[in-house]
Amino acid sequence: MYMKIPTVEINVYCMEGGELFQRIQDRQDGAFTEREAAQVMYEICVAVKHLHDMNITHRDLKPENLLYSKPDSTGILKLTDFGFAKETHLKDTLQTPCYTPYYVAPEVLGPEKYDKSCDIWSLGVIMYILLCGFPPFYSNHGLAISPGMKKRIRLGQYDFPYPEWANVSQEAKNLIKGMLCIDPAERLQIDDVMRNNWIAKYTEVPATPLHTGRVLREGEEMWPEVQEEMTRSLATMRVDYDTACLKQLDHTNNPLLNKRRRAKQSANNAAVPPTASPTPAS
Repeated sequence: MYMKIPTVEINVYCMEGGELFQRIQDRQDGAFTEREAAQVMYEICVAVKHLHDMNITHRDLKPENLLYSKPDSTGILKLTDFGFAKETHLKDTLQTPCYTPYYVAPEVLGPEKYDKSCDIWSLGVIMYILLCGFPPFYSNHGLAISPGMKKRIRLGQYDFPYPEWANVSQEAKNLIKGMLCIDPAERLQIDDVMRNNWIAKYTEVPATPLHTGRVLREGEEMWPEVQEEMTRSLATMRVDYDTACLKQLDHTNNPLLNKRRRAKQSANNAAVPPTASPTPAS
């Protein structure tokens, strides 16, 4: 962001490579493999670790927010959309229910407070979809979320069905289980995920062909309806959450601005020469 008088300019990158899952769906050079999924997860985890090391929770990790910078093989995967991101230095300090239904952690659905471990749950969901092409939790009625779906999320009820998961490594399944732990205190943290061999040594993961691309293509007709439902849910949350209000600088009570005002006033006072006392008449 660059400040000018009288304008504010915000420069943003153009992500020409498109969304992560669209790229997998459209590829023509063979099946997406488990090794490629591990590499993608490594790249996502690097971004999440950077945020968590700064005590920032993203709160809306999902494939639609993972974009490539270029359409060719040189494109870099970038994490985008920080509309729900929140800085938190203490455990369990977040309470506003900001989420996209498929990727929401169980604690975010309830009234209790939560922390950045909700991002790890979302990572687990993303990894699950990368390896098979469909989410672990979904509504059977084409809705963004349903009572049955909420119940399954809270109970952590999901499986690894045949045939999509038949050839996926047990190491990958175990990592997903660690991230989709319903108890945030028992859930893996980002450093645990980064140390896991499936992530840390992704080049050694078997290059097993996955069903992901086929499943994504077969479900292409269903997605617009589901995404429309999710868009409506997100729009409501964004309106209700921390509605922004621009204030005149003269009317704000920001501590940093107040400090600068006092320093400026002190400098101005010091620059004013003292007034000479009048000489009494003789």
